[in-house]
Amino acid sequence: MNNTIFTFKDNSPKYKQIYEKFKSFIEQGDIMANEQLPSIRQLADSLRVSRNTTLMAYEQLVAEGYIRGEGRKGYFANELEPLIFQETLISHNKKQTESNKPPVVNFRADAVDQTHFPLKIWRRIANQVLTLKDSYRYGEPFGEAALREQISTYLFQSRGVKTNPDAIIIGSSTQQMLVYLGHILKDEFQSIIIEDPGYDGAREAFQFHRFMFETLPVYETGADLSQLEQMKSRLIYVTPSNQSPIGVSMSIGQRQMLIQWVNKKHGYIIEDDYDSEFRYTQKPFPALASIDSARVIYLGNFSKSFLPGIRLSYMVLPESVLNHYKKHFTHFESPASLFSQLTMAKFMELGEWNRHVKRMRLVYKRKMLHLVSQLRKQFGQNISIIGEQSGLYLLVKVHLGHSEEWLIGHASSYGVKVCPTSLYFIKNNTDDPIIKLGFSHLSCEEIELGVELLKKAWS
Repeated sequence: MNNTIFTFKDNSPKYKQIYEKFKSFIEQGDIMANEQLPSIRQLADSLRVSRNTTLMAYEQLVAEGYIRGEGRKGYFANELEPLIFQETLISHNKKQTESNKPPVVNFRADAVDQTHFPLKIWRRIANQVLTLKDSYRYGEPFGEAALREQISTYLFQSRGVKTNPDAIIIGSSTQQMLVYLGHILKDEFQSIIIEDPGYDGAREAFQFHRFMFETLPVYETGADLSQLEQMKSRLIYVTPSNQSPIGVSMSIGQRQMLIQWVNKKHGYIIEDDYDSEFRYTQKPFPALASIDSARVIYLGNFSKSFLPGIRLSYMVLPESVLNHYKKHFTHFESPASLFSQLTMAKFMELGEWNRHVKRMRLVYKRKMLHLVSQLRKQFGQNISIIGEQSGLYLLVKVHLGHSEEWLIGHASSYGVKVCPTSLYFIKNNTDDPIIKLGFSHLSCEEIELGVELLKKAWS
């Protein structure tokens, strides 16, 4: 055995390096079945190591079945099943390659359509904003007046919410604003009602302040409000316009029932209206905050409807909560970008925001219909489609007898990334797994290809 084939490294025991090398020789056929190996002494002399080192290497090879000792005759290579090792190596290399390779189609739910983004208009307005003196200072702690005024006008026109601009707080994300809000409410409220399934980001924000949870079951037909009277909490977080993640909308009757409940309890409703702009079957229902502004804390954002990276969200606070909030956070700097706020304010003032929403509603409706059509064509009765009336994603309940993990893994092996929904559920679990398919950033051709690959993966 030629010692030039060994180059010892400092970061691993020598016996282990010898073991690895012989293991490789046997698996690749460089050492044939029943071929005799050098004796312990010969190998030690050849490699200039102790006999104990080569003995330990051989003992490991014997233990794993690569070689055998035949008394005084010495050590011999065992006959192995070559296909097993070929498949193992191929599988290992394939997995390594696949893990580094981006998916062919990514049904992610955290992106928007790039091709229809008003880049030239946004860039032109941004350049204009950079000429303003206001762009070269720190921002106001609760958000820029120009943007709060535009949001106030927009909410009245689109959601029926009447609010003074001073009651609007600008932040960077819904979850961040919930953390701030939780700090204000935790002294009066020790528990909160949350939807099940529901937005996990909100749950994490409330857990940060150690709120106790009561759960409101939500089904494909809607939220079960019948249990509210038996609950102890006076604070509730809901997504009534497009329930996250189920996608069902709360009816007018349910909204009025919820308002009556919160007035009776003297509590608050936290209404997360995260993507009400994109409803495809009819006009959005009025916001809860338009029915009762004194008991509803209203949340909105520009991430879903415009650009995730802009990091702009807002909330409308009832007067009692607003005074408490401003008292606590007057000396905190705004977490939202001043530049993004001023640019968005001008964008809205020029009417570009309304034009963008109308245009994207048509774009996303076309994509939604195409995705639904392709899913029904490929899977028929093997799936149920949930939430096709609104939003930027679909839920697909898969009736094929496989687990969520299996479905995601097999989709990935065919180059398709899909999203789980198990993280949204607390107790109200379903019998069949539900997969989340975001479509907003995909072309119709990519949607079609993605569904075809899913059909192959899940067959």
